[in-house]
Amino acid sequence: MNNQMTFGEAVEALKAGETVTRTGWNGRGMYLALQVPDDHSKMTLPYIYMRTAQGDLVPWLASQTDILSDDWQITAN
Repeated sequence: MNNQMTFGEAVEALKAGETVTRTGWNGRGMYLALQVPDDHSKMTLPYIYMRTAQGDLVPWLASQTDILSDDWQITAN
């Protein structure tokens, strides 16, 4: 996890099936992933979710700090 990226590069990584995290996040094991709905999903459009430090999966919205940060990395999940 040495290569740091911009938010735009992190979004492209999500679209390519990777999970991403920020070095600025304090919680261990936190990452983002992209969920693309299938025929069995209740959601009809893709969305980004977060794995929290507690291991929960929750919907995620970017803050201005997240968007402007360049400390994004692909995770080793």
